[in-house]
Amino acid sequence: MFAAERRQRILELVRANGAVSLRELAQSVQSSEVTVRRDLRALEAEGLLNRHHGGATLPGELSREPTYSQKTQMAAAEKRAIADLAVSLVEDGDAIVVGAGTTTQDFARRLSRVTELAVVTNSLLVAQALADSPRVEVVMTGGTLRGPIHALVGSAAERSLAGLRVRRAFISGNGLTAERGLSTPNMQVASVDRALAAAAEEVVVLVDHTKVGLDTMVQTVPTEEITHLVTDDEAPREVLDDLAGRGVRIHVARI
Repeated sequence: MFAAERRQRILELVRANGAVSLRELAQSVQSSEVTVRRDLRALEAEGLLNRHHGGATLPGELSREPTYSQKTQMAAAEKRAIADLAVSLVEDGDAIVVGAGTTTQDFARRLSRVTELAVVTNSLLVAQALADSPRVEVVMTGGTLRGPIHALVGSAAERSLAGLRVRRAFISGNGLTAERGLSTPNMQVASVDRALAAAAEEVVVLVDHTKVGLDTMVQTVPTEEITHLVTDDEAPREVLDDLAGRGVRIHVARI
């Protein structure tokens, strides 16, 4: 594949998905990651995309919030594997909080195997996944419905979490870097995620490889407040090593 053809294909992939990891791009164009990095630098110089550690996004992607339907089409197998592994961090009798997202939705579907569990969530998808689980008590926050992510946000949601204390918070996001931690494009979503994290003794981040190494507009949980990261085996190893060096316990799901 000639350089011009390869770069056009890279641009098409980024435009179609919004954010793509370096590894996925290299596999798609059947070139080395070194070659793809050069291509990304050239495309960034032309203003056609933004290059990040571990991947690339479209210009303006830092503030773009993908819809639920867009998220369900990305890394579906990886999200299921992450959910399977993350359940091992929940014990019978636990009280946990669970944030919004398609990965946390998959995680919630597996919580029915845990007994005497209390789950506090702002996610309609998480609550729906647990609706038929008689051994799980589900408590929803108040708040204003944010349609793109099927979750409750705003001051009412944050107030309902104030004073709450649980063992672990399970939170997803749109980007995760060692330098900044977890991030999301929307300020309201970030505020509720911070309240969820503040309610827990430990924070567990659930993100697939397409988000590791990417950064978005609003920081939700800084790296020093993340206890566990559950991701898949396609995540950039250098980012995982950096996170581990900063005290984050890494759990890698095998596909």
